[in-house]
Amino acid sequence: MSNYFTDDDEKLKWTSGEKKLLLKTAVFDVTSSRNTHKEDDRDVQGDYIVLDAPDWVIVIPEIEDKTAGQKEFFMVKQWRHGSKCLSVEFPGGVIDKGEAPEEAARRELLEETGCRAGKLVKLGQVNPNPALFSNHVHFFLAQDLECTNTQDLDNDEFVNVIRVPVNQIIDDMGTEQFPHALMSSAMMFYLKKRSPDQ
Repeated sequence: MSNYFTDDDEKLKWTSGEKKLLLKTAVFDVTSSRNTHKEDDRDVQGDYIVLDAPDWVIVIPEIEDKTAGQKEFFMVKQWRHGSKCLSVEFPGGVIDKGEAPEEAARRELLEETGCRAGKLVKLGQVNPNPALFSNHVHFFLAQDLECTNTQDLDNDEFVNVIRVPVNQIIDDMGTEQFPHALMSSAMMFYLKKRSPDQ
């Protein structure tokens, strides 16, 4: 991996002050801290808001359609309250307290699609928005799937499952039916991982 930071970049760093809880919600805590940046002979200070949330997982369930000779994804369709629209996504969700990312990936895959992964490969992780969030999202590739055709959804979770050819998802990513930015990140990791001859 390349290193893009130099000794000169050290002066860009800030020192974080004591964190204060402003609001506790079911999905994240809104916190504030007074942070300081030393610029030559002066200190620059400001109050910065950060959303503290548990880490998330996104799972890319890949299957081989031997009849059509192509790879396909299991995708889920669900309503998103933020954008007030339907969204086509890879399955995923919040990592429970004390749960390892791989465990959460297996659980979310089974709950939303009814599939178990014979093979689970971690593709990487990113911060969903480092300006505002403190958490990370972990991406996994699920292969050798065993499908039970039975979902185990939360009481307020309504999800439809579809199978879509991989190349179709590559073409459609970024259209209005795919409003979730982290799905594009998941596809980037998938494309980085898959072999050149696919």
